[in-house]
Amino acid sequence: MTGKIYIIGIGPGSSEYLTKKAIDTVKMSDYTVGSTRAIDLFDDAPGKIAFNVKDLLDKLEEGVKLAIDGNIVSILSTGDPGFSGVLNTVLRLSDENNFPEENIEVIPGISSLQLAAAECHIQWDNANVMTFHGRENIEDILPVINNGKTTIALPSRKVKDMAQFLIDNGIEEDRKVTVCERLSYPDEKIVRTTLSDIADSEFTYMCIIVIYPQDCP
Repeated sequence: MTGKIYIIGIGPGSSEYLTKKAIDTVKMSDYTVGSTRAIDLFDDAPGKIAFNVKDLLDKLEEGVKLAIDGNIVSILSTGDPGFSGVLNTVLRLSDENNFPEENIEVIPGISSLQLAAAECHIQWDNANVMTFHGRENIEDILPVINNGKTTIALPSRKVKDMAQFLIDNGIEEDRKVTVCERLSYPDEKIVRTTLSDIADSEFTYMCIIVIYPQDCP
């Protein structure tokens, strides 16, 4: 008997941003697949299968095969599964293993991008929303960076590297930016400054960078 896969968004990191739907679904599952940080958000998550960057694909495929065997499997995705999450990867692995897509349910979560927009009072449906997580072609930001809209981006590398890349490609050093680091955590940090200052600063990988239009005061 074929089981079911739930791809669950677990929010930016704090348990305060877990949805009731996410909590209830994990509770009724047979197995829970996710990073240690994600799994730790749930009290007594059943059948814990933790992954890291190196064994991510193997653990996700293990989850798919457990569902093929008839189990209910929750796969945890930081933020929202559809924004730099595991949605496409799980769909691909499910297809490769002939697991029916109708037995997959996506439970959305709160993205760190949404939290950054809220912190900066940005109507984010009128912003350039970009993710470079796991990508090297950050030059894709150049065609939109001066279109008059605020750009909200999830960097693929260090924030300072992205800032320096923009400066090297003609963006003003004094362009206003906000870096939102470790959103929702007790040590959350919001830094409002300029590109040149960011290029000389160190941040963790858990950041969103907000780049304002040229005429922003």
